[in-house]
Amino acid sequence: MNLEFTHIALFAVALLLTGCVSGFLAGLLGVGGGIIVVPILYMLFPALDVPEAIRMHLAVGTSLAIIIPTAITSARAHYAKGGLDPKLLRALAPSILVGVVAGSIFGGKASGTTLILIFAIIALLVSIYMAFRRDSWVLASALPASPLLRAPIGLFIGWFSVLMGIGGGTLSVPILSAFSVEMRRAVGTASAVGILIGVPGALGFIATGWGNPLLPPFSLGYCSLIGCALIVPASMLTAPWGVRTAHAIAPALLRRVFAVFLSLTSLKMFLSAFGG
Repeated sequence: MNLEFTHIALFAVALLLTGCVSGFLAGLLGVGGGIIVVPILYMLFPALDVPEAIRMHLAVGTSLAIIIPTAITSARAHYAKGGLDPKLLRALAPSILVGVVAGSIFGGKASGTTLILIFAIIALLVSIYMAFRRDSWVLASALPASPLLRAPIGLFIGWFSVLMGIGGGTLSVPILSAFSVEMRRAVGTASAVGILIGVPGALGFIATGWGNPLLPPFSLGYCSLIGCALIVPASMLTAPWGVRTAHAIAPALLRRVFAVFLSLTSLKMFLSAFGG
């Protein structure tokens, strides 16, 4: 009993620290916490005796659940300020939801190595984009008018976001910007995309992990209830510190800091995938 209590206490402290770090970095870098929470959780779980077979699944599922309250709060704030575009959201929502549902089913059954490689590859691509992007880089003057032509965009965002355990911002903002969506509209709409990803994505990972005997205590499928309870308030506490720090740094430098962080994270995940 004492050993089990000590294990749970260590688990709780580690997740609380994860929330503090992810909140600060999310505020500093202006991204959703998932791109930060997932790799930190994955790297912490070995010390907490979470088996490798479910380590990435638990990190992704927990992150998706954490996204939900953050995305709701952010979306309401952006909507109140006119930054969320309901028409744009409705245009992408159906294909995003299809991508999320399909991705969560695939992700729950995929190997941990597959999920790690997906995270590493997308994180590397985003880091390259952030390091070298120019405002003049656009694919078209607007999103395709045809739902059939828009569908691959939503499917891509939904599928890869749920497999990485991230919300709307990391993929949606660069993609919408590439179709000439003004940055304020892109960021505001992406906050609501986080809800479309978080709710069905978390439910999917809970369902596919239900009853797995390898899960640590207080898990609901591939979702750590302790993680949700501790990471959310801790990240909300430290995020303003990161925001204040960000305002003291030039935007171009901030993008490069984000790019370096993501590239190092990607490298670590590649090494993990190949046993490094």
